[in-house]
Amino acid sequence: MSESLHIVCPHCHTTNRVHADDLASEPDCGSCHRPLFTGAPVALDEAGFDRHVGRGQIPVLVDFWAPWCGPCRMMAPAFEQAAARLEPNVRVVKVNTDEQQNLAARFNIRSIPTLALFQGGVEVARRPGALGSANDIVRWVQSNRR
Repeated sequence: MSESLHIVCPHCHTTNRVHADDLASEPDCGSCHRPLFTGAPVALDEAGFDRHVGRGQIPVLVDFWAPWCGPCRMMAPAFEQAAARLEPNVRVVKVNTDEQQNLAARFNIRSIPTLALFQGGVEVARRPGALGSANDIVRWVQSNRR
């Protein structure tokens, strides 16, 4: 029998119970019936962030960014490619620090872009500055997972 995991829906933010063995079989949300994994970063506000990081049982990779930031815009395509490679084992999200200033302050974000990896509701790794490729992002996540 496989382990059950709590997976938060990227669309309605409902927490779903999914067997670990079923993650790769494109599970749907029990509430809104949309896919639990889209292969693309999910834009989150503070409430959505708290649900995904606090209730989800897979690691969450966060890109703290802003639309005016050149390095953020340069890294965005690589971050999207990394999302397609990391899901369903890692939830990949973006937080616009201009719109979510409380989150930026709460996590003491001093430069953007900043990548942060959360597991079990706790930040386990942080990297300020842009990474150049999807391979670099995936390697960074894999080297920091616990």
